[in-house]
Amino acid sequence: MRLNLRRGMPVVELPMSVPPAAAWEVLVDLTAWPVWGPTVAGAELDRPGPLALGSRGRVFTPVGVPLPFRITEFEDGRLWAWRVAGVPATRHEVIPDGEGCVVSFGVPIWAPAYLTIMAVALPRIERLAAERTH
Repeated sequence: MRLNLRRGMPVVELPMSVPPAAAWEVLVDLTAWPVWGPTVAGAELDRPGPLALGSRGRVFTPVGVPLPFRITEFEDGRLWAWRVAGVPATRHEVIPDGEGCVVSFGVPIWAPAYLTIMAVALPRIERLAAERTH
């Protein structure tokens, strides 16, 4: 695991030996968010369909509080970022690297402590992605 600066955000990243598409599938599967995200108990979109630019929904905190979100950046297969309760939040990025990839989580410059939470999520994402490829 390594710390870096990407697109003006502090990031924590993990090289993974899984196909980029498998890592991406885990990142955009709302049912997987509570499995890998320590601060997510659930999530739902306002309208059916895949995650996309402009998607809106709710993310549920571990104590059950629903917070509205909106996807503010989206490049299919590559990255998504969001605002939660109107506040800029994390950026999730998959960077192809040979046969595997690097998954990178960026946090707002004012929230570097959240990198610790993201560091917990990264190995979970790798495990879920590996399970999906077998």
